[in-house]
Amino acid sequence: SYYDSYYAPNNATLIVVGDFDTAKLMAKVDATFGKVPRREIKVAKSTSTNIKPTRRLTLKEPGSTQLSNQVYPLPDANHPDVPAIDVMNYVLTEGRSSRMYQSIVETGIAAGLNGGAINLAAGGWYEISSVVEVGKSLPKVEAAIEKEIELLQTKGAKASEIERGKAQLKAAYLLSNRDINSQARQLGNDQTTTGDYQFTDKYLAGVERVTLADVQRVAKKYLQPNLKTIGFFEPTQITAQAAPAATGGKTAGTIETGAPLDASELAKYLPPLDADTASQTQTLPQEVKLKNGLRVFLLPDSSTPTVTLTGSIQAGTEYDSANKAGLASLTAANIMSGTKTQTALEIAKTLENRGAGLAFGASREGVGLGGNALSSDLPILLQTLADVVQNANFPQQQFELSRRRALTGLKLELDNPNSVARRKFQQTIYPKDHPFTIFPTAETLSALTTADLQTFYRQHYLPSNTILAIVGDFKVAEVKSLLEATLGKWSTTAESVKLKYPTPELPDKQVLVSPSLPGKTQAITLLGNKAIDRQDPRYYSALVLNQILGGDTLSSRLGTEIRDRQGLTYGIYSSFAAGKRQGTFIISMQTAPEDASKATQSTIALLKDLQTKGVTTAEVDSAKGSITSNYTVELASPDEIAGATLGNAIYGLNPNEISEFPKKIQAVTLEQVNQVAKELIQPDRLVVVTAGPPQK
Repeated sequence: SYYDSYYAPNNATLIVVGDFDTAKLMAKVDATFGKVPRREIKVAKSTSTNIKPTRRLTLKEPGSTQLSNQVYPLPDANHPDVPAIDVMNYVLTEGRSSRMYQSIVETGIAAGLNGGAINLAAGGWYEISSVVEVGKSLPKVEAAIEKEIELLQTKGAKASEIERGKAQLKAAYLLSNRDINSQARQLGNDQTTTGDYQFTDKYLAGVERVTLADVQRVAKKYLQPNLKTIGFFEPTQITAQAAPAATGGKTAGTIETGAPLDASELAKYLPPLDADTASQTQTLPQEVKLKNGLRVFLLPDSSTPTVTLTGSIQAGTEYDSANKAGLASLTAANIMSGTKTQTALEIAKTLENRGAGLAFGASREGVGLGGNALSSDLPILLQTLADVVQNANFPQQQFELSRRRALTGLKLELDNPNSVARRKFQQTIYPKDHPFTIFPTAETLSALTTADLQTFYRQHYLPSNTILAIVGDFKVAEVKSLLEATLGKWSTTAESVKLKYPTPELPDKQVLVSPSLPGKTQAITLLGNKAIDRQDPRYYSALVLNQILGGDTLSSRLGTEIRDRQGLTYGIYSSFAAGKRQGTFIISMQTAPEDASKATQSTIALLKDLQTKGVTTAEVDSAKGSITSNYTVELASPDEIAGATLGNAIYGLNPNEISEFPKKIQAVTLEQVNQVAKELIQPDRLVVVTAGPPQK
C-alpha cells in the first residue's frame, strides 16, 4: 500500500552529476523510466503549527545517562525566515565559541549539547538536545537553555556573533558540496523539499542579508516557551556495568541456505561496467619531508576555493597501558584546550570566525586530525595546528570537564549493544597482553591527571610520528614555505616508542560471548576471527571476497540469504579490518533478540557453503567492477583523496597505490578468491558475540 501510494515517476526526482553527454543520458533515462506509468499520489497531511501549551514528556527506562530534548515548530523550508533561523542557531549552539556551549557545557551543567533546524516542505522544527550526567538536574539544564534564549530575545546578538555564524554557514555549504555525490544530494534535497533545485544559491544570498534585528526577531517569534515541547529521559536502572556471560561451544542446529544470488542474472538489469575504470590515472600528490621528520603530501585542486587537511600522529590508544586506559583519547581531546599563548575560547574563535575547523581524535592505531577551511584561510589553519602540537598546556579546568564528558561517553558506550559487542569481540580475538584488548573504564579515567597527559604528549606527539595530507586550492611553493615557517619549527628530543604485539591465535572451537544489556529491544551479533594486515598480499583478493560475501546488504550473499530470504536481520555486513597490525574478519548484524541464534546459525551455514563450493566467475567479475567503480567515484571528493593519500603513507604503501589500486583489484582471479576464503574464514573457529537484552 505504501509503495503504491508514493512510488511513482511523478513523485520522484532523478539527479545526475558528473561526466556525461546530456543528450545521450536523457535518451537512456527516457528508455529506462519513460515506460513507467504515472499514478495518483496521496498528499501527506502536515502537522498543525498552531500555538499549543507546553508539553512535557518524561521517559523512564533502563539506561546509562540522562537526556533532554526540546523542540519548537518551524515554518516550511521556503519561508524567508529560514536563513535567519540558521544564523540564530550558530549563535546559540554551533561550535565551542557559541553561547550555550560556553554557558552550559564549559560550566559542566551538561556533558554535551547541540541544536539545529530541520527544514522540511510542510514545516519543520528547531531542537536543542543535551546529555546530562546522572545525579545532575535536568530542570537546571532546561533553565540554563531558557536563560540563553531569553538573553538573545531581549538583548539581541553581537555583530561579531552574526558574522561568525554567516562565515560558518557559507563555509559549511562550500566544504560539504565539493564532490559529485554531495552535489547530487544537495540538488535532490533542494528540489524535493522546496521545489527549486537552485534553492541553495538563493538560501546563501538570504544568509548574507541576515541582520542583527532578524536574528533577535526570529528568536522571539519561534522560541516562545508556549511553543515548546520538551522531553526528558531518566534512567531507572544503570545498565553501563553489564557483565558478559561467556560460554565455549558450537551453535546448535542445522540450517539449509538457498542458492546465492546469480550475478550473471543480476548483470542483465545493470549498465555494463566501464572497462576503462581501472586504467584511469589519478594525479599523484607531491611529498614534502621537513628536516624534523614530518611528512606532508600536497595535492593542488582548484575546483573549489577550499582546502582539506588530514593527518595522523602515532599516538593512538594502542599506547594506553591497562592502568591508564583512556589516556590517548583524553590527550587528543584536550590538545585544543589551550596553549602557552591562547585559551581554548581564543583558539575556537580564531577558526570559527572564518568558518574553519580543526579537530583531533584518538583511534586504535593513531590520532587522526582533520581540518578544513576556505583556501584563503590555510595559513590560519596551519598556524593553529603548529601551535597546538607544540605548545598545548592542558589546563586543569578544561581537563576536568573533558574527563567528565569522557565518563558520560563511556556510560553511553557501555549501554550501546554495538559498542559493547565490539569491545568484547576485540578482547576475545586478541591475547590479554595485546594492546588492542585495552579499553578505558570509569576507574582508569578517574585516575588520570594532567601530568599524565603532559607526559604522553611529550612522548608521542613528535614530528617524526606525524604525516599530513593537504588537498585543495593552493600553490605548492607557497604551502612549502608556510609549512617551514610553522611546523618546521616543531622540534623534540624524544624518540618514537616501540610496542610489542603478541600474535593472535584462532580458538580451537567456536567461542560464544553474550553481554547482557537490560532494557534493549534489539541484539547486535558479531562473528569473526583474526585476519590480515594491509601489507598482506592477499588483501585485494580479500576485498573481492568480502564484496561477494557481505560488502552490500542488498546484493551480497549474506544480504540476500539472511536478510531477504530468511528475514532474520535488518542489515548484515562483513569486512576485513586491515591496518598496520593484524586485523580481523568480521560479520555484523542487527536482529530481534529472539532471532539472534537462528541468524547466527544461518550465517555460519552460509560460510561453510562458501568454503566448500566457492564463488563464481560472475560474482568475482561483478565484485571487481563494483569496487573499482565506487573507488573512482569516491576519489572525486577532496576529502577522500586526502584520506586515501594519508592511509597509503601510514601503511607504508607506494604513493602510486592511489592509481594502482583499481588495477590490482581487476587482476584478482577466481582461484585467488576461493583460496582466501579457505585461508581466512574458519566457520568452526569463530568468535561469536551477541549483545542485547537478557536471554530468556
